[in-house]
Amino acid sequence: MLSYIYNGLSWIYLLLVPNMQEVEAGIKAKQIPDTTESLFSTLDIVLISILVGGIGWYFFNKRRSEKENAAKRTYAIQPTSMGLQASSDNSFVKKLQSSGRSLVVFYGSQTGTGEEFAGRLAKEGARYRMKGMVADPEECDMGELVNLKSIPNSLAVFCLATYGEGDPTDNAMEFYEWLQNGDADLTGLNYAVFGLGNKTYEHYNEVAIYVDKRLEELGATRVFEIGLGDDDANIEDDFITWKDRFWPVVCEHFGIESTGEEVSMRQYRLEEFEEDEPPERIFTGEMARLHSLRTQRPPYDAKNPFISKILVNRELHKHGDRSCMHIEFDIEGSKMRYEAGDHLAVYPINNTELVEKLGKLTDKNLDQVFSLINTDEDSSKKHPFPCPCSYRTALTHYLDITGNPRTHVLKELAEYCSDPTDKEKLKLMSSTSAEGKALYHKWINDDNRNIVHLLEDIPSCKPALDHLCELLPRLQPRYYSISSSPKLHPTSVHITAVLVEYETPTGRTNKGVATTWLASKLPNQSSEPPTVPIFIRKSQFRLPSKTQTPVLMIGPGTGLAPFRGFIQERNFAKEDGKTVGNTILYFGCRKKDEDYIYQEELEEYERNGLLKLHLAFSRDQPQKIYVSHLLEQNADELWNVISENNGNLYICGDAKSMAADVRNIIVRVIQQKGNMTEQQAVAYMKKMETQKRLSTDVWS
Repeated sequence: MLSYIYNGLSWIYLLLVPNMQEVEAGIKAKQIPDTTESLFSTLDIVLISILVGGIGWYFFNKRRSEKENAAKRTYAIQPTSMGLQASSDNSFVKKLQSSGRSLVVFYGSQTGTGEEFAGRLAKEGARYRMKGMVADPEECDMGELVNLKSIPNSLAVFCLATYGEGDPTDNAMEFYEWLQNGDADLTGLNYAVFGLGNKTYEHYNEVAIYVDKRLEELGATRVFEIGLGDDDANIEDDFITWKDRFWPVVCEHFGIESTGEEVSMRQYRLEEFEEDEPPERIFTGEMARLHSLRTQRPPYDAKNPFISKILVNRELHKHGDRSCMHIEFDIEGSKMRYEAGDHLAVYPINNTELVEKLGKLTDKNLDQVFSLINTDEDSSKKHPFPCPCSYRTALTHYLDITGNPRTHVLKELAEYCSDPTDKEKLKLMSSTSAEGKALYHKWINDDNRNIVHLLEDIPSCKPALDHLCELLPRLQPRYYSISSSPKLHPTSVHITAVLVEYETPTGRTNKGVATTWLASKLPNQSSEPPTVPIFIRKSQFRLPSKTQTPVLMIGPGTGLAPFRGFIQERNFAKEDGKTVGNTILYFGCRKKDEDYIYQEELEEYERNGLLKLHLAFSRDQPQKIYVSHLLEQNADELWNVISENNGNLYICGDAKSMAADVRNIIVRVIQQKGNMTEQQAVAYMKKMETQKRLSTDVWS
């Protein structure tokens, strides 16, 4: 249609142009036309009328067509109006001003702990006449930090976790990059930082340390020294110790005093629904969009996981009382893409038996539908999890009921004890006294009690289940290193997972939430395959871009997982006729005939000339041998790869012992073979990390 209009107008234009040229010539000759003469002939007027009418007709129909198309597009996905989504107004300064607040606590959290600590600080602010607000930096215009000084006695606190190789959490990434690349004048900004890290990792609390330093460089005022929480020890103790020193300094800085009142107000109000009048929308385990687990729509991510069929779930251990699973997830049609070295996230559900126990211990009907609604109307987080839902759904899908409860939970639970002795015990464990900390460490952490165990062992404690739902942290996805290559398996993702199960000092059996659930997901030909909500998380754990670059991989146990994908990819390149450099693997386990996983595959790659294997079976001889011993014995090979051939080095597995030992060995080899001092060797290794020639994928 548009082409016809265009051609018609072109034709009119060609007819009109000579006449217009004549008119222009006449005007130039006469300058002032005779008013008794008509400027245009009758034909000119007709042609101009046709031109104007044609243009008008075209735009009228264009607008009508757009309206019709807009009406037809009513099937487009509409955002759900739930509290987990960010507010459209990302001005945190305006929110503070309109609600009479002066304290904002930002969090960078990957597992929920940073967000929990931020909430506790903001809540306690009321005790010190500083009404607080929790804020997600991803949902805020962080450039507004320059305007925070406009609020009298204002304070910004940052609870920031570090994960991976010194990386900020996903929700703090933009803020971190803004600090790195910007030069805002933060003079007048008062701040404090608490970091969440793990000392077994190489980059301990790197994000928090950088943010603390960078804010000061940009002119901000550090009100209190940085706090560093160590999750490998007791991060709860680290936090409350720092917090109890933080508040007196804040009071002195701003010239304020504590009200002396204990802060125990509820953050959410309860709304329960009658069975004959249920709400229109009831969540049943979705992360964000209602019915997203039934009506799937890409793209898939943490808030919109893909429901994947389990194609294979087989045992990798040959003998023994331990279990290691090889699981293959179908991603065909999902449009999800992955690379060797990425992580697969699995959303597990809690054990049904534990859920039922909580219902009985709190005397609550688990099928009751309820909603928890934030009492702070200015908060962008309207609910602690998708609401409304049943208590059963909340305990099954949304809440962590297997972790050790933190001290602030014990403090709230103490008020529900009918026995004074039980009440004092919980209050003592929630205190900051040396005796209280010691008791908490022994009774909660060492004895590994979860919330169910606590209520069983303190029978006079009968909390309201809705309050418990407010206090417990969110159930988090579990991340697994992907053990396949998309070059070989473009429509499936593989993981390698050890079944977690152990006895506690109290005689109970604790089971891993995700692995226990996955172990029950066994496909068979007589029924539909079991399904699991998943999504892909990208990582920096990557093979070199050039296949001829040599690689040396160290991965005992399930640390082998990402290297299985690497080896598959290198073999694919070799079979495709490409030159592939040395591919060396150090693998270790307890016994060759018991837990040597993927043995047949690895030995086949070795026979084909792709792979060089170094194997350590720690318990197959009187003296234990680990991969670290073999690595030190083969110092010449290690130096040849990383120095003489500019190769890549990879470490995957336990961060606390194996990874630390391996790093120490690398430093020693660099020292000896490179004729360097220890300081020079450490600097050499750091440079390898910067160049992405030394990469780690470790866990504690």
